Amino acid sequence: MQAPAAQSSSTVERTVWYFYKVRWGFQDEFVALFKKNHLPVLKAQQEAGRMTAVRTFVPTYHGDGRADWTFAVAITFRDTAAMMAPSGEDAIVRRLYPDQATFKKEEQRRFEILDAHWDVPLNELSLDK
Repeated sequence: MQAPAAQSSSTVERTVWYFYKVRWGFQDEFVALFKKNHLPVLKAQQEAGRMTAVRTFVPTYHGDGRADWTFAVAITFRDTAAMMAPSGEDAIVRRLYPDQATFKKEEQRRFEILDAHWDVPLNELSLDK
């Protein structure tokens, strides 16, 4: 089976799944740091209209089957242009976190406790036609 072609319509919402595999024993710390330092940045982008939804997930069970990820974020962008455009994240971070030293230290820690992180931009495959 061949992979579907990239969606070409710039008016179609685009979803990207961001997967994280947190080191054993550090899940609560990771979630707390994500909620404190990264979620507000995503919410600011959503309020600005770049994204239409930000949802977070954890697996129901651990230890069963493939344990590729322990935390995931699904972000739905307004359209392809919004997904591909510069995020403006640096300006948002400076506005939300005036203590840049603490912010950078905590963000570094958030990534130190990861085993893996990857992004999966999705193409919707309509089977109704």
